[in-house]
Amino acid sequence: MNSVSPSLISPDIPTQPQVSTPLKLGIMASGSGSNFEAVAQAIQNGQLNAQIQVLIYNNPDAYAAVRADKWNIKSVLINHRDYKYRKDLDKQIVQTLRSHDVEWVIMAGWMRLATQTLIDAFPDKIINIHPSLLPSFKGVGAIEQAIEAGVKITGCTVHLVCLEMDSGKILMQAAVPVLPDDNPDTLHTRIQIQEHRILPAAIGLAAKG
Repeated sequence: MNSVSPSLISPDIPTQPQVSTPLKLGIMASGSGSNFEAVAQAIQNGQLNAQIQVLIYNNPDAYAAVRADKWNIKSVLINHRDYKYRKDLDKQIVQTLRSHDVEWVIMAGWMRLATQTLIDAFPDKIINIHPSLLPSFKGVGAIEQAIEAGVKITGCTVHLVCLEMDSGKILMQAAVPVLPDDNPDTLHTRIQIQEHRILPAAIGLAAKG
């Protein structure tokens, strides 16, 4: 199994069903923003009929903001450290998303738990990507968890967000073999390739119900 390439064991990505008007996306990221850029690239390539209204990031040094600037997409810093309660952070996030006419919320490497405040504002329209084959290895350190458990296959999952962490309805998954000499960095690199494939496709499918 270790010789099988990710492309062979990952599902084929279906063509996105056509929608009449572009989806209005708000993307939330905490780190490098590579999944944000994958969505932007899919839109530019005509693979996803959408437009990114705004990027919200919570870490001042997040490289995602640099990527947004490169794509001429507005970015807004909402630093979670400025809020004592998570629900107050989410109130500000909801206000920002609504002010930018967002319809669908995409958590692309967003490292904060959602509260009911955010979930109620966008019911069944919040999508997250997680670096494991859920329901295995929920939460932080999913790649390290997989290596420690000694599994031979892990991967990534796109799912709807609910109050319980990493437990919403699964939209799409892709599998990635764990190689004998893998470390968290090498495995993460190969998982990200699959994340960039399935996140735009899952957004399109979710929008069609």
